[in-house]
Amino acid sequence: MQARQRFFGYTTREMTISDLPALNASLNSLSTIFLATGWYAIRRGYWRQHIACMVTALVTSTAFLVSYLIYHAHTGSTRFTAQGIIRPIYFSILITHVLLAFAILPLVIVTLVPVFRRRWDKHRRIGRWTMPIWLYVSVTGVLVYFMLYQWFPPAHG
Repeated sequence: MQARQRFFGYTTREMTISDLPALNASLNSLSTIFLATGWYAIRRGYWRQHIACMVTALVTSTAFLVSYLIYHAHTGSTRFTAQGIIRPIYFSILITHVLLAFAILPLVIVTLVPVFRRRWDKHRRIGRWTMPIWLYVSVTGVLVYFMLYQWFPPAHG
């Protein structure tokens, strides 16, 4: 039985492992928003806003990764059971998402190191590759969540 509380007139419950995919998609969505806003800010010369957005994107992405690992350590993988044309579409998105997700962590680190050394030219050069890949991974992560858990959920039986 889950504990329930009243919070500003709403009944709340404790978070469970089954809530983590939605949390993960939310964190990925936030990362996407902060990445896009940070990119917009730096393109306009607003470097302080860029820093704030990118640090927030890094924090939300890190929280996502922790939550993702916790979820999959407890549940394993979830099978995509939909059939038809959507199946190869889903797996094409998933494969590119997973491959680039493996690449993005070292890329983010390599992009951050020059910042601490005040090597803006190197940061900019690497960031031009990191930014679109990180955005793609964030957006496709949300898309995979919707396809796997909302639009074509596995049958529970």
